[in-house]
Amino acid sequence: MLDRSLQMSLNCPSYLLVRQRTLCYKRLNPVRAMPPSSVILHTDESGKFPESRKTCNSLIASLSSYDGPLLSAPNTVGILGGLSVDSTLNFLRKLVHLSKENEAKCMPFVVCSDPVLNRELSSLERSSSSLCSRNEPSQSDHTRIVENLRSKRVFLEKSGAHCIVMPCHISHSWHDEVFKGCSVHSLHMAECVARELKEAGLKPLEAGSPLRIGVLATDATLKAGFYQEKLQIEVLTETFTILKKSR
Repeated sequence: MLDRSLQMSLNCPSYLLVRQRTLCYKRLNPVRAMPPSSVILHTDESGKFPESRKTCNSLIASLSSYDGPLLSAPNTVGILGGLSVDSTLNFLRKLVHLSKENEAKCMPFVVCSDPVLNRELSSLERSSSSLCSRNEPSQSDHTRIVENLRSKRVFLEKSGAHCIVMPCHISHSWHDEVFKGCSVHSLHMAECVARELKEAGLKPLEAGSPLRIGVLATDATLKAGFYQEKLQIEVLTETFTILKKSR
């Protein structure tokens, strides 16, 4: 279901569909002349780029001297790294697989992965009691995490992304705050799932009873409440939850 939702969401916006194959190889700048149509920049634990890698240093130097976007294709996807590198790579595999199925609509992408942010989100996931329902006052200050996510979102915008995704459930707890003022389209995981369920035209098991949809997720994701909220808005349904404890 999530795979199909990803395909539908990434292919629906018109500006993501209009693309010429030659844009993948457009060379307006030495940085863009690199063989891959996508770039992955990975920071170290201090939030800086590794200085020990000469190839990385040359790339950063080129980026610093260039004011324009890194990629210019109108269907460039920006990926804000998830809770772990594994979850980010899992999303990338699906994105690449979709591109292989239709090379004419191959989607360039830029990935922003920050180990510091990953650790903060992982710690929050483990101590899920710090996340409260949207109907309850929050006892924790997540300002630093939100600011970190927002700065990465701005980086992806400046890199030429026309659509930004976050392959991380817990990050969607602050989706509205992170993407406030964003100039490009952003995908919300819960909205994508709810939209697909709505289009599926599901019926209740018993006539006259409300449609009920189960949500399998970690404590932190369920306490954030965004899946329940989007399902109630899009599908007008009751939801029941199945807790999956974080390890």
